[in-house]
Amino acid sequence: MDETVHVRYMVSDVAKALAFYTGHLGFTVESDYAPAFGSVRRGNLRLLLAGPQSSAGRPMPDGAVPGPGGWNRIHFIVPDLAAEVARLKGEGCEFRNEILTGPGGSQVLLLDPSGNVVELFQPAGQA
Repeated sequence: MDETVHVRYMVSDVAKALAFYTGHLGFTVESDYAPAFGSVRRGNLRLLLAGPQSSAGRPMPDGAVPGPGGWNRIHFIVPDLAAEVARLKGEGCEFRNEILTGPGGSQVLLLDPSGNVVELFQPAGQA
């Protein structure tokens, strides 16, 4: 099934988020209404980037304000994790950790400019 998957990330700065996802991870801009909102696409993934001025950034009835960061994340499989990390570090990207290896493969957590997590994963046995 070729359905589009829609994921919303709260971001601190829509313009910086658009530049990050297009410049480092191969997304294309679908819409740019900075500073409030933007969206990018990569394959079947549509990533909605909601800034503080967007309707998604409005306070909840209990006063909680939606914000970026946390541990939920989008997940990309890459063929060579070490090479991808080296490329992204060379481009000035920040990571939450170093590469971790387990029985299923290796992973690292890349941070977007707002602190949202993007997991890069190389399955075990893939080299």
